[in-house]
Amino acid sequence: MPHEVCQNRPLIDAQSHKGLSLHERLGLIGLIDEGMRQGSSDYPMMADLFNDLWELVNATVAGSRINSVKPEDSRNGFRVIEINAETGENLGRLNMLYMKKPIPCYYLVYVEVAAPFRRKGLGTEILKHFREFLIRRSAVGILDNIIPEEDLTYDIYLKQSWEQIETVTGNPVFEGHQYMIYIPPKLRERDLKAPVLKLMHHLIRKRAAIEMRHNESMVQRTIHELKELNSALLSYFDEEISVGESSPLMRFMFTRFVTKFIAFRRRIETLLGYTGGESLEQVVLAPEITGLHAQSYVPFDPENGPEMVSGDKTLWARLPAALKRQPARFIEALPNYKRPNLLGWLGERGLDSGYSLTIGDLMDLGFDPTRLKEIRIGEEEFIFERIQVRQLKDLEKKSVLLKQVEQEMGGLKVKNATLKVNPPLLTIRDRGNAYVLRRKIAGIHWEEAAEQIHSSPRLKGMDGELKLSRIIRGTVREAHRVVLDKVGGCDSRDDLLTCFVSWDIRANQPLLMVDFSNCYLESVWMA
Repeated sequence: MPHEVCQNRPLIDAQSHKGLSLHERLGLIGLIDEGMRQGSSDYPMMADLFNDLWELVNATVAGSRINSVKPEDSRNGFRVIEINAETGENLGRLNMLYMKKPIPCYYLVYVEVAAPFRRKGLGTEILKHFREFLIRRSAVGILDNIIPEEDLTYDIYLKQSWEQIETVTGNPVFEGHQYMIYIPPKLRERDLKAPVLKLMHHLIRKRAAIEMRHNESMVQRTIHELKELNSALLSYFDEEISVGESSPLMRFMFTRFVTKFIAFRRRIETLLGYTGGESLEQVVLAPEITGLHAQSYVPFDPENGPEMVSGDKTLWARLPAALKRQPARFIEALPNYKRPNLLGWLGERGLDSGYSLTIGDLMDLGFDPTRLKEIRIGEEEFIFERIQVRQLKDLEKKSVLLKQVEQEMGGLKVKNATLKVNPPLLTIRDRGNAYVLRRKIAGIHWEEAAEQIHSSPRLKGMDGELKLSRIIRGTVREAHRVVLDKVGGCDSRDDLLTCFVSWDIRANQPLLMVDFSNCYLESVWMA
């Protein structure tokens, strides 16, 4: 059960002098790269936000309470167990779905603990509470364990007396899932095989509907958090906004907020069941913010200076000396990569490629063009991609996989297109970001290619005649299949790789090869 309340540390007294709540302060820190959270800085905002922060987090956890809502108060069909701070702030939740027949059962849809409060025992506490809840109700519990085996919390359910569902049903019948079951004491002597199998078939049949409800709940919650974060930024920078000034830090924080917002907006467009009922138009930037120039890196030097994380040392030696001294400043000043979506947006407004984008422009574009920069080194052209430091682990996995792909597939054709790889050549870390150098290729991301075909009248006409969309989708699908067959592994490895298709940037059309009987892409790249 929950820890006792920490009596000697009142939460309200430890809050920032700006009057920001703990969640607001954590939200602002969340806009800064993970590496910046390890200690404070001389910069005033850092001192404000980090002051007694982790003591406050620990006090909040110690004073938390677990609350079960009544069935009639269920949300979106889910029944909820919440962990709340004394101040009412939500630290985590467990969502479950009740099924009455053939035996009482609660399906655990998901457990979530807010990022700053993880690894502090709250997940274990809420699962203990759920187990006791099942015992009181004499109901079976079922869940799908999606925690990777290598994760430290993988055995969290086993420690709470959950077991693999095959111990009840017999041979595995639910491929691709790790379903687990908790059987309360009053039901342990019963033969549950038949009723549990019926429950599982019902769950699998209803899984899409359950995921739709989960997605809707997640969107509602995220929109609420985005609105709160926007409000926290406006509150923190109130003095600057009121006098019409903007520091580099203010521009950086609002830029980071907007890039997170537009990334979420693009991601939910593909969510199962998302209809736009919870509109992101609820999140509105103040007019004083939209006209500010975008600032994509922290405007002060962290304790750890720039470093080459990995890559070709010969290529590093060829870089300009100014870039090696201040990578973030130099790279961010380079020209934006002239991708079709950006060129089209600039052309519609009569702007040239040297135009300096504002924070409002990023909202309007729906993506961040400043993330990709062009650079010429000697006679060769390259692209710098800005990523977050926390993505470096995935980048390392991707690099290993691409090397394997390159070794296995020299000269391989996919739907007649030549399969190539475009691996990271160099990775530099500076100012809370990592910058990845790759060769500039005559291609674009396949999803951007599909967008161009659907939005350009000229390409729509070509699509009707040549079936461009079908060619691109078929080639990309086959490329992913061939790569997985060749290098082995599970489908999750496929998520690491990004597919690019050959494209004439200047003419804004696919680079196609045509013979007497066929039309196909010149090349397809894995990156």
